[in-house]
Amino acid sequence: MHPAFSVIAFTTLSGAGYGLLVAVALAVLLQGWPARALLALVGVALALVTVGLLSSLAHLGKPLRAWRALSQWRTSWLSREGVMAVLTYVPAVAMAALLLPNLLSNDANAPAQRGNVAGIAVCIAVIACSLLTIICTAMIYASLKPIPAWRQRWVVPGYLAFALLSGTALLGAGLAMSGSGGAAASSTLAAAVAALALVTAAIKHAYWREIDSAALPATRGDAVGLPGRDISVFERPHTGDNYLTREMGFVVARRHAPRLRVIALGLFAALPLLAALGTWLMPPLAPITLPLAATGVIAGALIERWLFFAQARHLVTLYY
Repeated sequence: MHPAFSVIAFTTLSGAGYGLLVAVALAVLLQGWPARALLALVGVALALVTVGLLSSLAHLGKPLRAWRALSQWRTSWLSREGVMAVLTYVPAVAMAALLLPNLLSNDANAPAQRGNVAGIAVCIAVIACSLLTIICTAMIYASLKPIPAWRQRWVVPGYLAFALLSGTALLGAGLAMSGSGGAAASSTLAAAVAALALVTAAIKHAYWREIDSAALPATRGDAVGLPGRDISVFERPHTGDNYLTREMGFVVARRHAPRLRVIALGLFAALPLLAALGTWLMPPLAPITLPLAATGVIAGALIERWLFFAQARHLVTLYY
């Protein structure tokens, strides 16, 4: 399919924002992490989520009617994603309020306090709502039967892995650049980024292997409800280029996919691993290595997401 930049920006930025909310909530639950930096990162996460959600409106024919999609949550993953995206703001803002009193502290490295049971519940709610929103976003594509490259088991884990990797990398970059947390925090986050990078690379490798081995498993007979039948096309639907051939039969990615996959893996997997190694060997370089890892992850995620859309072929291409 033809990859619209608005959808790429939406899935990448909002995923990174929700992943960062999960990472901050975990940091608050674990305690000992600098509260001021975490509060600033909550603002960054909400900004990423908001920009991502607003960019998704650019892909709609009538953006002013987008609110109507929220009413179909019983049957539509798109509607469920919209509802969860709105609901997530509530515990996220509550978590920011939980960290707000720490701004009055003279110590920039004063640890965040999760407070009473209510504070713990807020952090757990942030994690649950963020993960559910990411799953709903992934299911928008994984539920589409006419697109075999999306209708498979690795789509939801891939979205979750990229969100958590992006969020953890942004958390590490934010703490390192603010000078908060110290060498121990940098080493811990570098290890987390390295582990998530390996998991994400494994998931994407499995996904690419499956779509390469069965790029378009359905036949014309399957598409019209006659499996096992050899259906021929008497006359092509169109004699020239049209919207369907441009949007549903995009072919540029298939020519450049191997090279783009290597570039994406280098950015979101190899670069973070090297940055993590540099952080462990030379902790004072964390303000350079961890932001470099976060930059690589976001850039690699953008390329991967472009491939995710561009390599997907709709079954309508069986008739052209």
